[in-house]
Amino acid sequence: MEIHVGTDIIEVSRIKDAMKDENFAKRVFTEKEIEYCERRGDLTKYQSYAARFAAKEAVFKAISPILNNKYEISWKNIEILKEENGRPKINIIDIDLNKIKIDVSLSHVKETAVATAIATIEE
Repeated sequence: MEIHVGTDIIEVSRIKDAMKDENFAKRVFTEKEIEYCERRGDLTKYQSYAARFAAKEAVFKAISPILNNKYEISWKNIEILKEENGRPKINIIDIDLNKIKIDVSLSHVKETAVATAIATIEE
């Protein structure tokens, strides 16, 4: 078994600025992610987007050692949702990663969001 870790941190303001481009959200986030973040309201909406952005980066960093090239996976292949108990979960869309389990943790405060992903790869 292999274990790989990825971590990412981002300023919420960077995501808020990027969201001024109406195509940014459509390029990076799935419909379910956008729906979730938009329900959060102005106070935490951008923190939620930033946390998901950081999580996608963290997942990419954790699984990159097993990818043939970095273009095998795109932003929208990684979807960050919540389980019923509120815990974040990863959906990998349209890519076969059946031997990989990914756990993720997100956190954010007013100005910063951070995420860590752990990929466990069964050989």
